[in-house]
Amino acid sequence: MTEQQFHTAAIWFGFASAAIMFIFLLFFTAPYGRHVRAGWGPTLPNRAGWILMETAAVFSILYFFFTALNGPIRMMWIFLLIWEIHYLYRTYVFPFTLRDTGKRMPVTIIVSGIAFNVFNGYLNGRHLAWNAGLYTSAWFADLQFLAGTALFFTGLGINIHSDRILIALRGDGSTGYKIPRGGLYRWVSCPNYLGEVVEWTGWAILTWSPAGLVFAIWTAANLVPRALSNHQWYKQKFPEYPHERKAILPYTL
Repeated sequence: MTEQQFHTAAIWFGFASAAIMFIFLLFFTAPYGRHVRAGWGPTLPNRAGWILMETAAVFSILYFFFTALNGPIRMMWIFLLIWEIHYLYRTYVFPFTLRDTGKRMPVTIIVSGIAFNVFNGYLNGRHLAWNAGLYTSAWFADLQFLAGTALFFTGLGINIHSDRILIALRGDGSTGYKIPRGGLYRWVSCPNYLGEVVEWTGWAILTWSPAGLVFAIWTAANLVPRALSNHQWYKQKFPEYPHERKAILPYTL
């Protein structure tokens, strides 16, 4: 089996595993954040867990891209820059904004996150390296690339703004949970998750690649069930929780 054949098989595995994970997570909520619970083995502080998981995403795409690139980088740095803008924020900025002293994350969750990020970095890094010659300068002026990029940064903006609203809820030094308000929280319980789904849908469009599509589908398969769990948690914890809110998609879901 050549590596290109292995990569194609990995793409199909990504699609299949996303479907399996989606169904699994509809019935089982991953034990981190507000859903953390005992019985999942050793744990690390939340901040350390985030940094370890996301660092794998920062560097894996670079490794798999540059170790397969056979020729000049051309305009491919634009793709890498877009990817890294998200992950540098997610890895080295976001964890230090959290007011989660004492909260911990199971090592099993961290390891699974690292494994996915390396797998995802492999799919996307190799695709970009092998297809560098196809992404000519004309591609970066094409409406498809521009629309995908606009969608990506719209999603990133939604994600960051929603995170800041959550973080501000503990601006007085409190550690408990409160009902978030403002921004897209007016319509959904988890606009930060909605932002990530929008982001990586934009990535799939701007790269127009099966690797990008796998990532977009995986993101939705992971975060939609998580949003449904969070939405149900809010309604159970707060009797006054706004009844008009949906979980992740305004007026729909």
